[in-house]
Formats: sequence, structure tokens, C-alpha cells
Amino acid sequence: MTKHEIAQLPTASLAYLGDSVLEVLVRERLICDGKGDIHQRSLDFVTAVRQSEAFDRISSMLTEDELDIYKRGRNNTHTSPKSATHAQYSKATGFECLFAYLHLADEKDRMNELFNAAYPDN
Repeated sequence: MTKHEIAQLPTASLAYLGDSVLEVLVRERLICDGKGDIHQRSLDFVTAVRQSEAFDRISSMLTEDELDIYKRGRNNTHTSPKSATHAQYSKATGFECLFAYLHLADEKDRMNELFNAAYPDN
């Protein structure tokens, strides 16, 4: 798929895939550092609140194309969990779309760069 074709995918599909992509990145990090309860520590990464905060750390690093993908994903959320505000959930959904886009575009180095910047202390 070209980047243009990826960008045309439904945002619900991108968010669905992005959730899995982020889960793999989180699990890899936790397995490699070998500290503590992996399941409990993974919760520091995957909540809408934490993903919203993570996006804030990388927003200034994004290219125009990456920001467009994020905005498309963010703007198509109509629900939110009880544990996050609508704004946090919307931001987290855009964050997931961004990681799906990078994964499908085979931009693994960029994906890892942004993930490491988004979660510097975990």
C-alpha cells in the first residue's frame, strides 16, 4: 500500500490496528527491560489518558502527513470510556491511528523513534 492508500483507510480500522501495534511495542519494551509485573506495568502505556499524554510529548515532532493522520483519527471519535475525558479519548484514538499508519507504511525506525519519545520514562 502507498501512504496515500493507507491514509484513505477508515480511521476505525487504523485505530484498531494501531492499538495492536502499540501493544506489541509496549510488550517488547517490558520484556526487554525485565522489571516487575509486566501486566501491571503495561497499564502505564495503554490507557486513553496515558496515550493522550504520550501524544503531547511527540506532537511537535510530527510531519505534516503524520499530523494529518492523527487529526483524522482524533476527529472521528464519538464515545469515550469512563476513565478518560472525551478529549483524552479522542487524542488517544488519533495516536493509535498514527502508529497504524507508520506500521503499514513500513516506517519502523520512525515508529520506534516516536514511541521512545512518547514514553521516555517507562
